[in-house]
Amino acid sequence: MKKRRRLLLLISVPVILLTALLYARRDTKVQITQYRSIARAASISPDYSATTIPPNIAPLNFVVQETGSHYYVKIHSKQGEPIEISGRSPKIIIPQSRWHNLLNLNRGEQLYFDIFIKTQNDQWNHFSTITNQIAHEPIDGFLVYRKMRPLYSTYREMGIYQRSLSNYHESLVLHGKYFGRGCVNCHTFLANRTDKMLMHVRAFTGPSMLLIQNGRASNIDSRTQFGPPMGHPAWHPSGKLITFTIYNVRQFFHTTTRQVRDVLDLDSALGYYVTESKSLKTNPEISSKDRLETFPTWSPDGRYLYFCTAPILWTDRTKFLPENYDQSKYDLVRISYDIETDTWGELETVLSAKQTGLSIVQPRISPDGKYLLFCMCNYSGFPTFQPSSDLYLMDLNNARFKRLACNSDQSESWHSWSSNNRWIVFSSKRPTGLFSKAFFSYVDPNGSVHRPFVLPQKDPEFYDSFIKLYQMPELVTQPVPVTGEALARLIRSSKDPTDVTPITAATPKAIPPALYGEPWQKLE
Repeated sequence: MKKRRRLLLLISVPVILLTALLYARRDTKVQITQYRSIARAASISPDYSATTIPPNIAPLNFVVQETGSHYYVKIHSKQGEPIEISGRSPKIIIPQSRWHNLLNLNRGEQLYFDIFIKTQNDQWNHFSTITNQIAHEPIDGFLVYRKMRPLYSTYREMGIYQRSLSNYHESLVLHGKYFGRGCVNCHTFLANRTDKMLMHVRAFTGPSMLLIQNGRASNIDSRTQFGPPMGHPAWHPSGKLITFTIYNVRQFFHTTTRQVRDVLDLDSALGYYVTESKSLKTNPEISSKDRLETFPTWSPDGRYLYFCTAPILWTDRTKFLPENYDQSKYDLVRISYDIETDTWGELETVLSAKQTGLSIVQPRISPDGKYLLFCMCNYSGFPTFQPSSDLYLMDLNNARFKRLACNSDQSESWHSWSSNNRWIVFSSKRPTGLFSKAFFSYVDPNGSVHRPFVLPQKDPEFYDSFIKLYQMPELVTQPVPVTGEALARLIRSSKDPTDVTPITAATPKAIPPALYGEPWQKLE
């Protein structure tokens, strides 16, 4: 019995000492009566300053990048109790419940960060107040994205993830390791909801589309007589059909530029899948033999399909690196569509590469139909590999467009809208040009896009050591209703059919089957 008591005493003493040490490091309210004013804002990372934030966003934890022996931060607004954080660590971790209370009380008001730092000689310095704006409008509650390494020759680590934006909870939707290290790439949702969604995968059974409707998933074999895989899907607002790109993609490398990798389509066309008849179709207007077509997106009323198109500048569509590849520039066009009769109109040019001198790609229309967000870069249809790629916004009422102030000197791409038209999310490779991260910007009713902020993380030093990419971020109002295990079982249970799905309504383009002899040619 005595031995047991001694053992309990030996165990409890370190626990008590550790608890006491932790409480000793937790500071009570700091009273600063004298301080020196510094006529500049303190450097913080991530840089959450001079931006507009949603009232439902997770706490914007940050690191104070100023030397000191003690740190005190006061976060406050017009109403509610201020949040005060102090300690010897420059990491500022904000309590979630108090943060959300403060933001909800102050929608439409300014949010202030007052930062005080004690120097080595016990002098307090107060830096200029950091000011942010709290928006009235919330952002959609979840973000779905592909996370992968900056790959060159394999896609062993690739998955689709979802993140709750009100906190830091991330969960897996589907990973390639669940079905033989396969590729999971494009994903799309109907009206920012997950009850109708689609994902493209490439597994050992071949490329396919995972269609999720009302919590049930089905596997659509997407191998067609075109040969190459499909991607860039877009739902018609009715939910009755999905358009997509059929492409023969080629990856190659530069030797002297900072961005060593480059990608282009040797050939591409548009097709669409009708959900009721389960049929794949195309039309000569969206699958011309002498042009590249890609990145379809629908107007919110479903009357027009917008997409990007460029002339094919090379005669040999099997050549590894065709001539004039760096002269390939896409126009932005649209075509009318009648879903009741399944008939297409005539092509209209919305914005041409001849007008801009740049390649126009990845159009996305706001849910209210007022604005069109797109990328322009020096050439090609893959802006994520183009440091020149910037975001532009077009007012569809008058076709006027502008380059956005939220751009950087690195690639911006893969953007999408929130369901209430007030937020955009995009992938940016700032500041290094190597790793893309998800950034958010507020779009006010006048079409002004505010300074962006990066996806918040619980550990504010997260991005310093994270070496994966955030790609294709999509804002949704609810989590994905089907588990990755269920989706993987569906893929694994699919048999390798002997016949390919027929394409109807047009003569297909002369796209040769994909040449998968080399592993890098499997990449999107």
